[in-house]
Amino acid sequence: MSLENRTCLVTGASKGIGRGIAEELGEHGADVAVNYRSSEEEAYEVVDYIEDAGGTAVPVQADVAKIDEVEGMYEEVHDAFGNIDVLVNNAGITVDKKFENMTREDWDRVMQVNLGGVFNCTKVCFEDIRQAHEGRLINISSVVGQQGNYGQANYATTKSGLFGFTRTIALELAHEGSTANCVAPGFVKTDMLADVPDRVKEGILERIPLDRFAEVEDIVSMVTFIAQKQSSYMTGQILGINGGMEW
Repeated sequence: MSLENRTCLVTGASKGIGRGIAEELGEHGADVAVNYRSSEEEAYEVVDYIEDAGGTAVPVQADVAKIDEVEGMYEEVHDAFGNIDVLVNNAGITVDKKFENMTREDWDRVMQVNLGGVFNCTKVCFEDIRQAHEGRLINISSVVGQQGNYGQANYATTKSGLFGFTRTIALELAHEGSTANCVAPGFVKTDMLADVPDRVKEGILERIPLDRFAEVEDIVSMVTFIAQKQSSYMTGQILGINGGMEW
């Protein structure tokens, strides 16, 4: 399976799941735009990895919560590769607190990045995806959006909001043959999980039938499949990759 002659923009691609997605898309022949907000050194590492694997990539800096920066990023990608065929909305943040302690600022910041950033990037890339030959919008959500999670009212709300957004955009893209799908990972071995106290991780693990946390590769493989032509009859779907957790 190949992504040659396809331009992919991955947001939040300098670390974790986003990094894994960008690297594998590059390995499959795509031209990859590696978005980052502040982790410049890590973003260049991803670019170097892709180029060492024989692919093509460019780093593009932008805070996805700021529409003017997203528009500038789009122009950079356009200048480098032309129209964007695949957009992976991966960038996201957490500001975790019990709801009784959560401020409006805590709420708004997560909304601005996790939902506002998806709006900004999708808005700017929408015509490219719609006009592409089988364009792809891929939103990265979370099992937390399906189940909720203690201390994450803001994060859970943004991640569940992506479900309705994805299904609606899928309907609006369908006539042109482009698709929109949503990947909802379970708990993945990233820096975010590493910051969770051990006692909490033990409780989470008890709820996972496969009895392990996901590797980044478990998520990446699904995103790569969706990006390719073999997924052309799948759209508007919420794909749970969570080790069998119920929701």
